[in-house]
Amino acid sequence: MLIVEIAVDPIGTSSPSVGDYIRRVVEVIKRRGLKHWVGPMGTSIEISSFKELGELLQDIHDELNRLGVMRIVTAVRIDDRRDKGIDMEYKVRRASG
Repeated sequence: MLIVEIAVDPIGTSSPSVGDYIRRVVEVIKRRGLKHWVGPMGTSIEISSFKELGELLQDIHDELNRLGVMRIVTAVRIDDRRDKGIDMEYKVRRASG
C-alpha cells in the first residue's frame, strides 16, 4: 500500500477561495472508496498502487476541468514503504509518541 499526500491548486479561477473546488476533489476520492484524511494543506490517501494513483489524479483533474478550471497544479508526496505494511494511523501514532 502507498500512503500519498496530494495538494491540488486550481489556478485562474474567478475567486481567491478554492474551498468549493477542493470539496469536489474530496468527492472524487470518496467515490473511489479510498481511505483519506483531509488536512489544511493537503489530503492524505491510502492507495493500492501507482496505477491507481495515476487514475485518481486523472479523475481529479478531469473533474476540475469540468468545473471550468483550465490550469491545475498538483503536488504529490508518496510513502512507498516495502519492508512492512503501514497505514496512516501507524504513521501518526509513531510520530506522536
